[in-house]
Amino acid sequence: MPIGGSDLSIESYFQQIAALIEASSIVVSSNVTYDKRARHEGFIRGELYFVDGSTLHLREYIDVEYEIDRFTYVYQYMDAQQALVFRYDNTGHHKKLNLPTYPHHKYVGSEDVVVAASAPSLVDVLNEIMMMADLL
Repeated sequence: MPIGGSDLSIESYFQQIAALIEASSIVVSSNVTYDKRARHEGFIRGELYFVDGSTLHLREYIDVEYEIDRFTYVYQYMDAQQALVFRYDNTGHHKKLNLPTYPHHKYVGSEDVVVAASAPSLVDVLNEIMMMADLL
């Protein structure tokens, strides 16, 4: 499901995210809040619970006026035992690593393994979870 478009209102973006979550065959329940900050800006926070007991914690602070611009984002995927599988974020705390995608990065399996990663969308993250967890 493509998300976005020029001059998109934040409410429309929120609706698209909610529809994406609702349409996902692997999400059994969710707890997501949508907070409008301005006509084109908003904050999304919540958790998605999957059929295998795993969980995705997500946060996005976005501006959608001209394109989808995620000022901040975190997508943290935890397995059924609540161990970290991966986390994407764009917090600028790993400058010393000289990652080519700085400040965008990904933790893989632990807080100690940080790799370069492009900024994913929620669609990308859900697709990665389906592939990793073999939840198709």
